[in-house]
Amino acid sequence: MKQFLFLGVISLLFTSCNVSPQPINYGSDACNFCDMTIVDKQHASQLVTSKGKAYKYDAIECMVHSLQDKFPDTEMAYYLVADFHQPGELIDATKASFLVSKKLQSPMGENLSAFLNQELGKKAQKEFTGDIFSWKEIQDYLKL
Repeated sequence: MKQFLFLGVISLLFTSCNVSPQPINYGSDACNFCDMTIVDKQHASQLVTSKGKAYKYDAIECMVHSLQDKFPDTEMAYYLVADFHQPGELIDATKASFLVSKKLQSPMGENLSAFLNQELGKKAQKEFTGDIFSWKEIQDYLKL
């Protein structure tokens, strides 16, 4: 009996320490920064700390502002943003390309969308106009 209890405790510890993104429940999860309900699959984003705590956002700009305001010294395991061309699919923000275009409105009004890579970002820029940014550049652009 003690073996089963021990195995149960060990299993619980391993599952509670899982450092991975969490599914976003569109239409019911609230943004960790502005408290709006997350509904837009093209602009959602997520941070996951190195300890496994996931924070969900309705817009990339909310995630960036949250990093600056609430988590300036927190070690993150994942920085994830929705891929504009594959709504609901989260991609690595550090490798993504960001387009700020008035023709692509985002939930919080920064007109910010993410693309899988620089090539796709530039292609979208030709179609929608606007300015292209890297992960570092978009953080500087959105500085509080």
